[in-house]
Amino acid sequence: MENPPEICTLSHPVFTRFGLPVFQRAETDGEAVMTVPLGEKNVSLPLRSLRREFSIAPNTPDGRVLDLIVEALDFVTQIRIGDPFPAEVLTGEASWEPAAVHFQIALARLRLALVSWLTRGAETTKTVDPAALLAMVEDPSFRPRIQEAFERAAAELDLAGVDAVVEAIEALAQELAYVEALRARLLARSHDVLRKISEIQSRWRGDTSHGETISQVQRLILRAVRQFTSRFEELDAQTGEVIAALRNDENQRSFIRANRDWLYRCLRGWEPILDAWTDTDEITDRDQWGLIERTYRFLAPRYMTVKEWTSESQASSRKKARAQMVW
Repeated sequence: MENPPEICTLSHPVFTRFGLPVFQRAETDGEAVMTVPLGEKNVSLPLRSLRREFSIAPNTPDGRVLDLIVEALDFVTQIRIGDPFPAEVLTGEASWEPAAVHFQIALARLRLALVSWLTRGAETTKTVDPAALLAMVEDPSFRPRIQEAFERAAAELDLAGVDAVVEAIEALAQELAYVEALRARLLARSHDVLRKISEIQSRWRGDTSHGETISQVQRLILRAVRQFTSRFEELDAQTGEVIAALRNDENQRSFIRANRDWLYRCLRGWEPILDAWTDTDEITDRDQWGLIERTYRFLAPRYMTVKEWTSESQASSRKKARAQMVW
């Protein structure tokens, strides 16, 4: 959309007929809905139904704003008329901030990748522990190598000097700081939930009635963790080729932001479950089982393998299994 409106503004009377609406996602299936008060209750109307019933075409001002609302609900819980749209749908920037330490970790990864380029891979770039990574690049013996790598990179990239390389590296690290924040907030915490569920499974191994549910939860969360891990590995591989990343900074920025937003949408969906599993060491077996069931209800519609059938008129009529994920 060219010059999208910064504020949520809708002109059709349906959007104010029942009072000021709230736009949000339905708890049941995640569909974008308009919620309005009706007597003592709230009624939710799917936006796609509103478009159809009131003939709101996609290319009209209201139609374009509704598209923005649907996009915005990936990044905020609710939108009301008069609210500003999040930065993600306007400029591509993030509407949230990583911590300073995440910038330092991203910068350390890039510096290590630059030295690895200089030494043709003699320095590993696969150090994942943030504390070890930061300690490595702060080691005084590392500084001459990074200085040499900066000088060689300046010549390779045809930049004015070391300061220009430092500036380019820091700009890329600013983008990757969000990835490091999501690595800690989503990937590390989902790994921790998987570990806890595996420990619970070992304690309930002899209980047939509960054991199958726990096994299903374990399989589903493992599938989710593998999806997250694959995204981070792809990001690390792409940006680990640091010279290529610096040479194509605009493409890299788009690539990082697209993956950043996908991971952030996942985090928003997962956060209530991750929070619920944070302090579970002292809870009762009953509460623990309630959390297992809640986790299963969350995972099943998002990661359960479903059967997809093709019609006989198509080239193949065989069923295909696929993992379904819905936010």
